[in-house]
Amino acid sequence: MKLTEEEKIIAVETTQQILAGVDRQNRGQLIPVLQKVQEKLGYVPQVTMEKVANHFAVPAVDVYGVITFYNQFRLTPPGKNQVKICMGTACHMRGAHIIQEAWERRLNITVGETTRDREYSLERVACVGCCTMAPVVVINEEVHGKMTPTRVDGLLFAHQLDKQKAKEGNADNEQ
Repeated sequence: MKLTEEEKIIAVETTQQILAGVDRQNRGQLIPVLQKVQEKLGYVPQVTMEKVANHFAVPAVDVYGVITFYNQFRLTPPGKNQVKICMGTACHMRGAHIIQEAWERRLNITVGETTRDREYSLERVACVGCCTMAPVVVINEEVHGKMTPTRVDGLLFAHQLDKQKAKEGNADNEQ
């Protein structure tokens, strides 16, 4: 996913602020630095990887290797609406993979990606602790249980309606 120039500037400035107090010789700070970047930006963009690599005098590919090894890091910006599919044992046994496929088809992305309009991002999570409601999807911290492919369509439709109503409400307020 391509970043806008503004996003690149924000990423560089944020990374520089984080690196300002970090000793260049202390490579043990690599992961904590990346965690702080992720906390601030929601992901770790390529421009950040390059800045961090330069700071610690390591190849950028090594920083990329750390980021892709640990599943806590994102390489793409999160969507405004984060869809998390539970893959815990109960959800898995009750067809979470089918629910995942439905989200992927409807959003035209795969797990770990964000839609082009940055409206949705899709993630798999280990367990959300709602096993009696399996399979479960969490959208922006709101739990949706007993998911089916049809409910995926319904949730997306409802979100589009809410978005349209909000847009119309804003237009009414401007008049």
